[in-house]
Amino acid sequence: MSWSARLYSTFETERTRPVRDLVAALPERPVTHGTDLGCGPGNSTAVLAARFPDAALTGLDSSPDMIAAARERMPSTRFELADIATWQAALPQDVILANASLQWLPDHATLYPRLLAQLSAGGSLAIQTPDNIDEPAHRVAREVASAGPWAARLENVRHLPRHTADWYYALLRPHCARVDVWRTTYYHPLADAAAIVEWFKASVLRPYLGALQAAERDAFLHRYHAGIAQAYPALPDGSVLLPFPRLFIVASRAQ
Repeated sequence: MSWSARLYSTFETERTRPVRDLVAALPERPVTHGTDLGCGPGNSTAVLAARFPDAALTGLDSSPDMIAAARERMPSTRFELADIATWQAALPQDVILANASLQWLPDHATLYPRLLAQLSAGGSLAIQTPDNIDEPAHRVAREVASAGPWAARLENVRHLPRHTADWYYALLRPHCARVDVWRTTYYHPLADAAAIVEWFKASVLRPYLGALQAAERDAFLHRYHAGIAQAYPALPDGSVLLPFPRLFIVASRAQ
């Protein structure tokens, strides 16, 4: 199932709040060149541009749909199709931003130091990743996948393991002058359980839905909706709160 800029942008306000917090934590220093890895429809790049309006920024994403949406949003900014796993900066970067993108890549023990090595002296690597693998949104998806008629085909669908804050700190600290790590849980008010399903169709559910036929996808989503409605009970006004924990890292090289 391909990435959809329209589906991702349905909850753009909620999805952009974490990157605003991340970019706000970057050190106060001049930025000439910066890259947004996994820029999506450009919402994160726009936040970076607002913080560093004089910087030459590039947004990278593996999805043509996302890149098209980003170019429409910010026509004067450079956006390119690229794979984060093999990306190499043409010149040292003052900021590398990765907002909710690196959780899709394996081997962080190699990836994160490789990204750090592409920073200029004093440059910063700013990362935000969902830390919700044990939240109901993931748990219900795993339960539906293993209990339905599609179980055999979905048994190998796995989200990559997440690491703890201390694991990342220990990995990055030897390479950096300063490493700032924190975890925030956002509580997003959404209209109902169906809205939660729509939210995760753009992320958690993609590997599952991509392996199913259209009729099976409808059945999967029906069961998933039932589980989500139970896991996230409605408030008196019918709305729901979606708790969403995220892990933040700002790692800065020595001057």
